[in-house]
Amino acid sequence: MSDSTSEAPRSVSLVTVFAILGCFALFLLVVKYGYLPNQSAAANTIPAEKLPEDLAWKATHTSKQAALTELRKKQAAQGSAYGWVDQKAGVVQLPISRAMELVARDAAARK
Repeated sequence: MSDSTSEAPRSVSLVTVFAILGCFALFLLVVKYGYLPNQSAAANTIPAEKLPEDLAWKATHTSKQAALTELRKKQAAQGSAYGWVDQKAGVVQLPISRAMELVARDAAARK
């Protein structure tokens, strides 16, 4: 049994089709620029010898590891030594353990 009272399918206007395609294109732009990670082309496309000195450590995995190892050694040395940061202003560098003792002593004195 067929329903003879049903209407014929309506045609879709060209404006509606362009509006839907425009919304989809806008959605793709938002996804590309908002959610996908940004890639730095400088470290990936430029050879290591042409990179500036401040970016040379990013050239290879080995150079990144070497820079990180050097940074950690420097921080470990700074964290365990006395020294002046700014002598005129009276700012000193203390070992972390000594600084924690001084803070604990000051906090106990306030109570």
